[in-house]
Amino acid sequence: MQPAQAPARAYAVWLVALAAYAVAVFHRASLGVAAVDAQERFATGASAVSLFLVLQLAVYAALQVPVGVALDRFGSRRMILAGALTMATGQLVLALATDVPTAVAARVLVGAGDAMTFISVLRVVSMWFPGRTVPLITQLTGILGQLGSIVAAYPLVALLHGTSWRTTFLGAAATGVLVAVLVLVALRDAPEGTAPAPAAGLAELRVNLAATWREPGTRIGLYTHLVTQFSGTVFALLWGYPFLVVGEGLSPGLAASLLTLLVVVGMGVGPLFGRLCGRWPLRRSDLVFGILAITAVTWTVVLLWPGRAPLPLLVLLVIVLGTNGPGSMIGFDYARTENPAERMGSASGVVNVGGFVASLCTILAIGLVLDVLTPGSSTDYDLDAFRAAFAVQYVFWAIGLVGVLRHRRELRGRLARDGVVLAPLHAAVRARLRGGSAYR
Repeated sequence: MQPAQAPARAYAVWLVALAAYAVAVFHRASLGVAAVDAQERFATGASAVSLFLVLQLAVYAALQVPVGVALDRFGSRRMILAGALTMATGQLVLALATDVPTAVAARVLVGAGDAMTFISVLRVVSMWFPGRTVPLITQLTGILGQLGSIVAAYPLVALLHGTSWRTTFLGAAATGVLVAVLVLVALRDAPEGTAPAPAAGLAELRVNLAATWREPGTRIGLYTHLVTQFSGTVFALLWGYPFLVVGEGLSPGLAASLLTLLVVVGMGVGPLFGRLCGRWPLRRSDLVFGILAITAVTWTVVLLWPGRAPLPLLVLLVIVLGTNGPGSMIGFDYARTENPAERMGSASGVVNVGGFVASLCTILAIGLVLDVLTPGSSTDYDLDAFRAAFAVQYVFWAIGLVGVLRHRRELRGRLARDGVVLAPLHAAVRARLRGGSAYR
């Protein structure tokens, strides 16, 4: 049984798990701010550097469901510990790497360890906190974990420019070992006396996965995660920093500040999105469409601007991209509300695949376009090359939009058969303001 009220120890355990997740985000983002240095170190082009991150994200996405199964069997503490040590090993290999294959293997290890962390931390939250508190703590976990990106944008960049590649990534590996020790000493799966949940067998797992995929709420969650996440993720993890510094001519310090602003905006709007989804649970897709529209429109203005974009416009772009991460969490809310408790893990895993598959495809496509438009292994990309490369985003926005519209129609059709028919949005807003029902 979960405690009716979370004790102080629950928050202490959560902070340890949160630290592990923040360090995982740091490892994940560490290559993005070092992309240009990586090309120089390994004497390779943009598409090869893209491949580092593409394989990292591919491993992350591919392991979501297997990690969920292992999590049920081994518990959060072991999985988070394994993830921290795996990522530390990857950073150690990257520190010593002198060729592309070794560097690729290093980022694959980072992706594998990263895949073990987030959903394991969410399980810690669900085991230590009462149900009514779980959504808030989950949202705070996603928001505060992004502090790892800030560490990548500032201390890691300073260390990289002040020392060497090897010293920087040896330090990153040491950070992973330290958090592993912290997890080993202070993290526990659940409060004392909590009975472990029985692990599902293979046959039951297959049945649950099939039922999870048939649920339109799972699929709209997947496409919601896809359409709202990838642009901000691609910008933050790899191509935003080179775009701002090489393409738009900003100083490295100012570019790092803008990447930090992206994280800070996400931390600010996340609770707002959570509150809106709680107040308007059947209008979540309207929020998704709004995030998509403002993201695509802002990118269009930046890409069509004659010459380098003015700083205020770039700041606006970063602010808009800061809404993408919190917006993608709406996909998990669909999985939570439209699936029974015994399918929560598989549903969340399916949803989490959407955004990361779109992100890795976009990262690779941008690298390929930059290589085609820039001769040799040069990193001196011009602004037009970046414009052409970032235009590939429109393909994935279109795919995501079609998916959300299609499965929203299926979900609303099922709701209508259950007697829940949504009024037009303008009528729903008026009804809500007057204290009436938003449905009919």
